[in-house]
Amino acid sequence: MSRLSVAIEIAATPPQVWSVVEPIEDHVSWMHDAVAIRFQTDQHRGVGTAFLCDTKVGPFTLVDHMEITEWIPGTTMGVRHTGVVTGTGRFTLTPIDFGRRTLFGWNETLIFPWWLGGPIGALIGGRLVLRSIWQRNLHTLKQLVEAAVQS
Repeated sequence: MSRLSVAIEIAATPPQVWSVVEPIEDHVSWMHDAVAIRFQTDQHRGVGTAFLCDTKVGPFTLVDHMEITEWIPGTTMGVRHTGVVTGTGRFTLTPIDFGRRTLFGWNETLIFPWWLGGPIGALIGGRLVLRSIWQRNLHTLKQLVEAAVQS
């Protein structure tokens, strides 16, 4: 099992950050490991939304099956991973600087299958590789949000 946490401060209010994070189909614009998102439900927002995320990390590609388990607009988005890699994830938006800025947190608990190295794959793939990719993702998200706020 791998527990990962990354965070970044964004010069925008939580509602401004949420407006970029809420459209799940647009996550491919800031997540470098997400290639495509395909919804499995008619609903595309809120608890119960299910989707497939084609994911590529280096030479590895897989389809991440996800379902939204927590949805608090402007505050929290939680998911359950039920595909090859299982576990849970959560985005949190915390107001800072009297609400003028946002601390965007991304926490995941992932279990890798034996053929992706199991616990060792979780340690190497999760803590080393994914943390680096997700930090890059958060920097891209920050740029997108801050550019939208300045427009």
